[in-house]
Amino acid sequence: MITLQNLVKRYGAFTAVDGISLEVPPGELHGFLGPNGAGKSTTFRMVAGLLKPTSGRVLVNGADIATEPEAAKRSLGFIPDRPFIYEKLTAGEFLRFHAGLYGMAGHEVDARVTEMLRLFELTAWEHQLVESFSHGMKQRLVMSAAFMHRPRAVLVDEPMVGLDPRGAQLIKAVFRRMTDLGVAILMSTHTLEVAEEMCDRVSIVLKGTIIAQGTVGQVRALTGSADAQLTSVFLTLTGGSGLQEIDEAVA
Repeated sequence: MITLQNLVKRYGAFTAVDGISLEVPPGELHGFLGPNGAGKSTTFRMVAGLLKPTSGRVLVNGADIATEPEAAKRSLGFIPDRPFIYEKLTAGEFLRFHAGLYGMAGHEVDARVTEMLRLFELTAWEHQLVESFSHGMKQRLVMSAAFMHRPRAVLVDEPMVGLDPRGAQLIKAVFRRMTDLGVAILMSTHTLEVAEEMCDRVSIVLKGTIIAQGTVGQVRALTGSADAQLTSVFLTLTGGSGLQEIDEAVA
């Protein structure tokens, strides 16, 4: 579970995040949507423990990220939009290195590496250096690392960037499998078709504040059109903010 309680982040007189509250229960995939500069990345950094909130709380699986950071981070996986990988490691070495960071050891690690490589269709490249991987393969490797320690909550920032259609379908299937197992996933994306297809609920953020939250159907109802595509709803609710990025997403 991921819980944000009245989360605020200020930089001097500028408020990047202004009182965001939401809850992602076990088994839910929650879309976090908004134009550039809306406060999405700042919010994610606070949830991940990389940035200290000005006020408010972040709870991961019941642990406060501020007062119980190790317990919270043990329960959390993070998939950034620009992943960093040690490219002189093989895929298997990278996953074992990641497992060690979480205190995993012994046969459990070997079994989990095999499981994750199989799940993300990387088994054939276990002993290949990461530097030889395509961008899409690196994305899948980072995702497999995020799930290595069996987190109960996962942050995902733009998961489909650089993936071919088959890779995108694979990730959709993996995310759904994980939510079926009770994992809470909070996902930021500009590809609104992905959010419409995958998300159980969505939050639309503008100027650091959630302006709409609920199922896709509930958010559509706010515009008075039950049949509108999420792209149209997004543009209506944000006053056209982010039009360029939406055009790029659907091109």
